[in-house]
Amino acid sequence: MATPDRQVTTLALAYALSAAERGLAVFPLSRTKLPALRSPHRDDPAPTTCRGECGRFGHGVYDASTDPHRIRELFAAAPWATGYGIACGLHPHHLIGVDLDRKYGTDSSAALRELALRHLFTIPETVVVLTPSGGRHLWLTGPPDVVVPNSASRLAPGIDIRGAGGYLVGPGSRTDHGVYGTAPGTAHLVPAPCPPPLLRLLLPPPRAHHPTAPASTAQHGQGLVQFVLAAHEGQRNTRLFWAACRAYENGIGPDLSDALVDAAVRTGLTEREARSTIASAARMTGQRP
Repeated sequence: MATPDRQVTTLALAYALSAAERGLAVFPLSRTKLPALRSPHRDDPAPTTCRGECGRFGHGVYDASTDPHRIRELFAAAPWATGYGIACGLHPHHLIGVDLDRKYGTDSSAALRELALRHLFTIPETVVVLTPSGGRHLWLTGPPDVVVPNSASRLAPGIDIRGAGGYLVGPGSRTDHGVYGTAPGTAHLVPAPCPPPLLRLLLPPPRAHHPTAPASTAQHGQGLVQFVLAAHEGQRNTRLFWAACRAYENGIGPDLSDALVDAAVRTGLTEREARSTIASAARMTGQRP
């Protein structure tokens, strides 16, 4: 007979597999809401930027997968897991999590309603996950060519955003403080598109352009190209969009676009996809492609 802890892990795995069937990439969490598997690079003498390229488990959100076989392997490697994380920003949903906290006397729900009135958008009907502390997670989706960064209380006190590279605690997860669960009447919903005015608030403002010396410009451009070349499946569009945004913000977008397209094609994107993403980056930064 399974021990109670093992039963919790088995239940967490079942919830995770169910989420994966909906196209949500998942990975195991511990009771502390942190990734259950420790980094394989924790004893390396120098810091590493590995995000799973080494092939081993323990890279947190970068372990996330929708493949049932891989998910079972992840949970088998972490038999102490009691929950699962859902990676944000990935295909097909490009999930954005709006974390409305109620700690320290903040009323983040009221703050979000005020933002909606001020910026003329409606908070859509969508999946809502209730947290043990009385907070709520709203699940929204973003455009595939837009990278939403993580932020904490930038919009308003108590409103945290989970974007690319971030994750949400999945419903059914058990933590030290209680169980996460879907709000009544929302479990059957699909994540709603993020309202455009809210999406604009979630993106960082364009950087001011500062003239750059030619040598520094060339070096920076090469660094952006290498950043795109290092992308693996699931990151290609995101990395290309980010690099193109930085290029246009620094005034080298038109000169670097062909090199970025070539790099993106080498990672597996089509030329048409790459040029479309770069054009989106140009529009997002207020430039002409």
